Amino acid sequence: MTEYLVALLQRRFKTATLSRGYKRKTKGFAIAGPDTTAIDIGDEPMQFHQKFPEVTVAVGEERLVAIPQLLHDRPETQVIILDDAFQHRSVRAGMNILLTEYRNLYTGDLLLPAGDLRDVVASSKRADIIIVTKCKPDLSIAEKNDIKKELSPLSNQHLFFTEIVYAEPYHLFEKNVSDIKHDTAVLLVCGIANPKHLKEFLATHVHTYDMLRYRDHQIFTTDDLKEIIRHYDRIESKKKIILTTEKDGVRLEKFRNELKNYPIYVLPISHSFLFSEGPAFDATVMSFVEDILW
Repeated sequence: MTEYLVALLQRRFKTATLSRGYKRKTKGFAIAGPDTTAIDIGDEPMQFHQKFPEVTVAVGEERLVAIPQLLHDRPETQVIILDDAFQHRSVRAGMNILLTEYRNLYTGDLLLPAGDLRDVVASSKRADIIIVTKCKPDLSIAEKNDIKKELSPLSNQHLFFTEIVYAEPYHLFEKNVSDIKHDTAVLLVCGIANPKHLKEFLATHVHTYDMLRYRDHQIFTTDDLKEIIRHYDRIESKKKIILTTEKDGVRLEKFRNELKNYPIYVLPISHSFLFSEGPAFDATVMSFVEDILW
């Protein structure tokens, strides 16, 4: 969703993203530059930096400190997208967007560590926009209305529904795209919190696949690299690839020399709005920024 917002806003505004930089090996405030790696700023900010090189990508544990520093270093900035900051009260955002999964709505969830929530359910009332993510593509109007009734948004809150869409895989290093044939043997290398949707996608696109699952935000080691290559070499098929997520891809790039001769592909993911409501979402966000700036 951060990528979606960046792609939307950068067309008209000087846009920046600010993340904590989870699992990076550095501390303090930093802005991504030409020589920045995932180790420096974290995997997701690095992903933003690679996709949107013209956008300011910053990290900082203390957002209250990082925002003034970002504006000092990049005074032309008009919009800052705070990635994963809904629960942080120290910053009063102009617009709050709350995401909740179709199969795990916040109304039936619990706070960490008992559940997945990072804030109390009552805080949902602070959201200007609520997005139900990872919906099934054929979600019916009746189901939509049932969810709306369950979430009970306030009259001033906008409610949207999205599904996950996978694009054509591209080579990690060469960047050329290639579709996945049904008879392709796939080794899935995955270090994300919940690979359920990814596994469902592969189950419908390939005959069979093997999976190496790692912790979320896994910092891959040379032992991990050896394990990946060993599993790939064991696959008895002339047509086989290594497939990974974009987030994992930026953490595997450091093994360019070791993996450059392997068919290692990245599977892009994006949000797609259901019920033809994408333009309404875009207009809601754009009009907010325009009203503030102009």
